[in-house]
Amino acid sequence: MNKQLGIRFSKINNKEILEQRLELLKLSGIKDFFVDRTETPDKGEILKKFALEYKDCKRCGLYETRNHFVYGEGNPDAVIMFIGEGPGEQEDKQGHPFVGAAGKLFNKMLNAISLKRNEIYITNVVKCRPPNNRNPLSEEISSCIPYLYEQISIIKPKIICALGKVAGNSLLNNDNTLGSMRDRFYHFQDAKLMVTYHPSALLYHLEWKRPAWEDLKMLMIEYRKL
Repeated sequence: MNKQLGIRFSKINNKEILEQRLELLKLSGIKDFFVDRTETPDKGEILKKFALEYKDCKRCGLYETRNHFVYGEGNPDAVIMFIGEGPGEQEDKQGHPFVGAAGKLFNKMLNAISLKRNEIYITNVVKCRPPNNRNPLSEEISSCIPYLYEQISIIKPKIICALGKVAGNSLLNNDNTLGSMRDRFYHFQDAKLMVTYHPSALLYHLEWKRPAWEDLKMLMIEYRKL
């Protein structure tokens, strides 16, 4: 049975955001909605609202084992957006992205290129932890990625850094190796996108730290051009 509910919208002037919202409603089975023509909230308020709205998401089976829906956090006006594959154990427990051992290394990586967490936005392709930190399944990615596209449409970063193969494949819609996706920028919507190693991989493969550093320098050079 199709849902016939009135969905109360704040006024949305951005066409991309509106299209993403309508797609999410369609996938949820909601048929009808009405528009509330009030003042448009700022981007930070929009992101907070959506984080609360989606926290009980059951669009894929990952909700059955999660503790928290980890939406993302950071500067809503960020120039650079970092995207990982999914929450880990500590992220799932605390409800914040990149707070475990990989998160500590990620902070060091940011510091190395003179960035702070409050200057960037960080999120993941899927918002719930896959059991035992396995890679998210294709159906889990396809169920969750509209949330990510919506975040990108709201924040409008100039640079996107995909952390790891899963994030790179998901955004570039390919199945290439991480090595073949590195060392270049791609056009993604209105942003430049690059792919580098996920901090969790660097914890176990020290030999990848040098190429990861080269990627970060490339990112910073591009950032300084803006």
